Amino acid sequence: MVESYPPIEPYDQGMLDVGDGNLVYWETCGNPDGKPAVLVHGGPGGGCSTNMRRQFDPDRYRAVLFDQRGCGRSRPHASDPATDMSVNTTEHLLSDMERLREHLGIERWLLSGGSWGSTLALAYAERYPHRVSEIVLVAVTTSRRSEIDWLYRGVGRFFPEEWEQFRAGVPEAERDGDLVAAYARLMEHPDPLVRHRAANDWCTWEDAILSLEPNGKPNVFSDRPADDVLALVRICAHYFSHGAWLEEGALLRDAGRLAGIPGVLIHGRLDMSGPLHTAWELARAWPDAELFAISDSGHKGSDGLRDRLLGALDAFAR
Repeated sequence: MVESYPPIEPYDQGMLDVGDGNLVYWETCGNPDGKPAVLVHGGPGGGCSTNMRRQFDPDRYRAVLFDQRGCGRSRPHASDPATDMSVNTTEHLLSDMERLREHLGIERWLLSGGSWGSTLALAYAERYPHRVSEIVLVAVTTSRRSEIDWLYRGVGRFFPEEWEQFRAGVPEAERDGDLVAAYARLMEHPDPLVRHRAANDWCTWEDAILSLEPNGKPNVFSDRPADDVLALVRICAHYFSHGAWLEEGALLRDAGRLAGIPGVLIHGRLDMSGPLHTAWELARAWPDAELFAISDSGHKGSDGLRDRLLGALDAFAR
């Protein structure tokens, strides 16, 4: 078993003004002269954790971490109902990433992302392939509407009681319609009790889907500070109710733009929230990518998945 690198503190950090009244928190860790890499966190709205710094060899990497708009240490925070969500879209995040790269004076960087972070990393790489050296993705998603429908409806076949509770969290008239859009509306409700109840119902469902995984931390969605839960759910529902503003299947269709960029795709076979099939489709569409299916891992990871991730990042360090 490969151990993560020891805990490390940033050697630089700041708040980047990205416009629209938004300040994006960023930090850099490791070797200032090392290979540039950026970690693209999941959610959307999950924010970065200190543990994420430990993926990168501090002697060989100049690791960049940032909190996407509205979450983590970025401001304004989406837990505040006054925060304008109309200026928080995939297009805004792509622009923020490019602005951060320019701000830090980085010519090309490695992209590392997981779950929603894999969607955003792919969208960035297909937009700016000349700015990307390598890509390492875990729990691969492309946020197609078909994937979103699986996550918030289809997988309910395996968790019928829990899905019925999730469905019951929206007004009765909306229970046979678009549940994600209904939750997005609840998260904009003026009554804080309505928003908190919707956020808790959402996280209870997300945790239920991952509850059968043999490895990984339990209750990864609900076990967060209250404001972080509100921001996470508000941002998730906002993005997924709009199909992440991506044309259906566009990231797979345009995978040819990644030609020449080495990639590693790492996915748990036991991931019920995002089945292996999406990673397999991407590997077929992107000849320079290698797919590793981890037999003991789901969405939350495992020792085997971590070993493969660290091994991929170590192999690309130079």
